[in-house]
Amino acid sequence: MTHSTVNKRPEKISDNLSELFQYLKFLLLGIFFGFTLTKAEVISWFRIQEMFRFESFHMYGVIGSAAVVGMIALFLIRRFSLRSVDGEKIVLRPKKFHTGTIIGGTIFGLGWALTGACPGPLFALVGNGFGIMLVPLVSAIIGTWVYGYLRESLPH
Repeated sequence: MTHSTVNKRPEKISDNLSELFQYLKFLLLGIFFGFTLTKAEVISWFRIQEMFRFESFHMYGVIGSAAVVGMIALFLIRRFSLRSVDGEKIVLRPKKFHTGTIIGGTIFGLGWALTGACPGPLFALVGNGFGIMLVPLVSAIIGTWVYGYLRESLPH
């Protein structure tokens, strides 16, 4: 065993632990997000059905609150040139409108209406033991993969 081999091994373990910690914080944030969605009843199919029938303000309030929080966050990021957790400058590039947004939004909305869940709640529903939600979750993952595969040939 050479001196350089001995020195590399601890660095690799340290690098792997650092990388593992990076994933761990996202896992913990995801669990917290799923817990919040569950407690707010956002993953409830009945709440979503109420929203599509205009019978309750619950989901509109949650979605509207998220939109307002997002607007405030974007304002603060622009106003104070905030940086990410890793210290990188956050760059907000302007988005161009194109027909693909309408097509993609329509497909997303149809999937949401059919399953009663969008991507975040799908994971929370599976985590809550609704095994049937594995079907739309796997379908969403396949759809994402197909989009990535066809992205270059789609209108943007």
